[in-house]
Amino acid sequence: MNRLDYGSALDTVVERPSRSRSSNKKRKWREIEALQEKHRLLKELQDIDSNFDGELDNLLM
Repeated sequence: MNRLDYGSALDTVVERPSRSRSSNKKRKWREIEALQEKHRLLKELQDIDSNFDGELDNLLM
């Protein structure tokens, strides 16, 4: 390779993956885990009290 080839290689722009993409994935997983935790808690409350038909949102507030 000669010097001109090195210069043209530097002219190409390499795009990095954006951070927002990975942070969106993390946020989605956190939302999914929060929903799973709510369902686990609801199931546990129903196991303790078979007559329990309440909403978790009402209990948590």
